[in-house]
Amino acid sequence: LSSLYDDSYDKSYNNDTVLDYDAAPCHNRFCPLFQRVAPPFLAATCAAAALATGALLVALAKRPQAWRWPQSSALVAQLALGTALFAALLPALAAGIARGWHLGTGPCRLTHLLWHWSLFAQALLALLVASGSCGTAWARWDPRSRRLAVALWAVALLLATPAALVSGVAAGTACVRRSVAILAPAYLLHLTLCLCLLLLLPAGLLLAALRLRASWAAGAGLVWLFLGLWGPYAAGLAGEFLLQAGLLKPTCGSFEHFDLALGLSEGLGVLH
Repeated sequence: LSSLYDDSYDKSYNNDTVLDYDAAPCHNRFCPLFQRVAPPFLAATCAAAALATGALLVALAKRPQAWRWPQSSALVAQLALGTALFAALLPALAAGIARGWHLGTGPCRLTHLLWHWSLFAQALLALLVASGSCGTAWARWDPRSRRLAVALWAVALLLATPAALVSGVAAGTACVRRSVAILAPAYLLHLTLCLCLLLLLPAGLLLAALRLRASWAAGAGLVWLFLGLWGPYAAGLAGEFLLQAGLLKPTCGSFEHFDLALGLSEGLGVLH
């Protein structure tokens, strides 16, 4: 959640006038609130995720026949692995928000790479389940299934690379998710990937399922919950782009309210 704060919100332009949150009347109250709330929220989420993921893996190992996906224990294990990787990064992010990021640009970019790798891997798995195309993909943990799993995680890592390239350290103490211009090619690629994986493809699948009145596979409801929790964040990124690129008229109020909306949407996604 260090990515919730983006110092690019500090300044924008409106009718050739600089909107600076450090000077009245443009005073943004989100950053102090974020620095107080984010560390305990991330710590509590990490602890809950560790307990839940551990319980999930123990249950999977002891009673695999009890799962509603009886032929997909490998799929559930991969979802648990993605959640564990995501949660493992939360303590470092919480410490960076509370005490400042002093580890340099390299570890910051690595953190964002791993964060988005786990997120995109889970999104790809969720999309496969939601589309109903993985019913027999992991029926047995055989060489074909292992190759498919390796390919999925490799693709997720490739898709997460732009996120690492656009992140960086701001003011020497903040690891931010975007340290480049809003129109930088790497950021436009990252934004497109987020919108496709977290918003457009899930929305398309949902519309197709409703139109065809298709029944969901067992356990697919939890997968749709994951996609639903991250959808608002992807929409928030789109709104950020419109404001920062000047396609929407920026004002002090719009930036201040948008900071809060984007922060809450990412916090909602983290709850997955």
